[in-house]
Amino acid sequence: MGFLKNFIKSNYRDGNASQVSSSFESLTDEQIETHLNIEKYGNFMLTSAIRPSYDLQVVPKTGYRHDHFVDNENGIKIPVLMASASREVLLDLFFDLMDPLGETVDVVLETSHGEKNNDHQDLYREHIDLPILKSTLYDYEDILLEDGCMGIAVLNPKMPLEIQLDEHKLLVMYGDDLSKFERILFDYAVDCDNDMKFITEAEHVHSSREEYADQFQQLQYRLGIED
Repeated sequence: MGFLKNFIKSNYRDGNASQVSSSFESLTDEQIETHLNIEKYGNFMLTSAIRPSYDLQVVPKTGYRHDHFVDNENGIKIPVLMASASREVLLDLFFDLMDPLGETVDVVLETSHGEKNNDHQDLYREHIDLPILKSTLYDYEDILLEDGCMGIAVLNPKMPLEIQLDEHKLLVMYGDDLSKFERILFDYAVDCDNDMKFITEAEHVHSSREEYADQFQQLQYRLGIED
């Protein structure tokens, strides 16, 4: 049980430091372990990277909503789609969502392995052929889906468009024209629900393993990304 406790991380990294109490505080080890072993809510299957709060402040489900990101430097609002998909389709959906970016893309690996105070590193690689990137990533399905300490972003700054599979295993899409992304989401039966809440908007916990950190370094090497 010590292993499970070591990988329970609150969502303070997501800007909710004002939260002073946790639904996990008074639980026994058995209750925590039982909760962390729940993989399915209705028809929605979680990866092992993330779990909701014990009191289910947000129940995971399939869907997406429209949002926006504000660039504080110039005040520009950038359209955003946030999506949640069940584990059995998540990776295929992510790979298909890369297609609107074109044949040559940039890739960013995000890692919080070994970081303190919930910090993370962003590791950047420019100009990689999309088929080569996809072929490489298929060899690392485990960490893409199951590692709660890594995320990946694929982008084409010339368009500009970006798709992220973040460490919560949510899909986040940025760009002026997101219609191609929406058509792909429709094909996967991921429906629009602008009132939906995501697991990041309440208490949640991340999970990882030591071997995932090693696999992340291997992926970094395969992609030719230096620290």
